[in-house]
Amino acid sequence: MTQPPDHPGDSPPSQPPPPGAPPQAVPLTSSPPPMPPPPDHGQGPYGQPGYGQPGYGQPGYGQPGYGQGAYAAAPPGTYFDQASGLNLPAGVALASVWRRIGAYFLSIPLSIVTLGIGYLIWGLIVWGRGQTPALQVLGMRCWRPETGRVAGWWWMALREIVGRFVEGFLGPITLITSLVLMLAGKERKSLHDHIAGTVVLRDPTNALGR
Repeated sequence: MTQPPDHPGDSPPSQPPPPGAPPQAVPLTSSPPPMPPPPDHGQGPYGQPGYGQPGYGQPGYGQPGYGQGAYAAAPPGTYFDQASGLNLPAGVALASVWRRIGAYFLSIPLSIVTLGIGYLIWGLIVWGRGQTPALQVLGMRCWRPETGRVAGWWWMALREIVGRFVEGFLGPITLITSLVLMLAGKERKSLHDHIAGTVVLRDPTNALGR
């Protein structure tokens, strides 16, 4: 007979199978090593997004990045002005509201001093440079974003003749409307600027007149 175990909890020793008994399955003592996880192309090193996720954007992968979208590289000789959303020529800036208002009131004494006709002749000369007499005195110039060039003589004629007529058509109503458009718009375009498609730039070094 088999002796009982000496101590509680001790298992009896295994007995060899009798002759002619079928072989018994041997239990596995260890599991196979785990398979490595598949590569995740949506996650890059240090927690950065990979090729399949939106991130900094790599050229050729169609993802928005620093060199694409609203901050795309500006053409040579220009820079991107975040306030107006325009690519402006180097050396100039969007004219401030106060400088624009100053030009409006400066035109009144200039026209009086030049007896009106002198102011008109002066304007006909400087229109070809994208300026009016008041804009020339204060170092400003009209520029057309659509073409990326200074407004020519005919565009300035449209701005100063047709635009000013429309601006003063209903007296204070259209004048106040023009002022509100300039104050509220990112490009600071008054009513006559909208008609001629111009923006007024501060050009202290005459960069656009060379």
